[in-house]
Amino acid sequence: MQVVTNIVVALIAVLHVYILVLEMFLWEKPAGLRAFRQTKESAAATKVLAANQGLYNGFLAAGLFWGLLLGAAGQDVKIFFLSCVFIAGVYGAATASRKILFIQSVPAAIGLILVFLA
Repeated sequence: MQVVTNIVVALIAVLHVYILVLEMFLWEKPAGLRAFRQTKESAAATKVLAANQGLYNGFLAAGLFWGLLLGAAGQDVKIFFLSCVFIAGVYGAATASRKILFIQSVPAAIGLILVFLA
């Protein structure tokens, strides 16, 4: 069970690294424009905000990787950062796009359940 839990947590961390790349480096590129349904004009106007948001996603990923590196001692760290991911996803779904709930909050909820069960 612990192996499955750690795989799920690692996948969530990798997802947030991917989001970091999209928001910080690909925001105005075709991949970023498609992912966030932006026009070139709106992406240019929000580039700095997106990069800041991407950095926060990187911190979430770093926290999850940290929890994994700590092994059994990292359970509380994983719970904290998965909770942050979940809350950020709920807020994003409420304020930006309902799709965020399924991309971010649902995986975090699954991860939290697995961490508690492991």
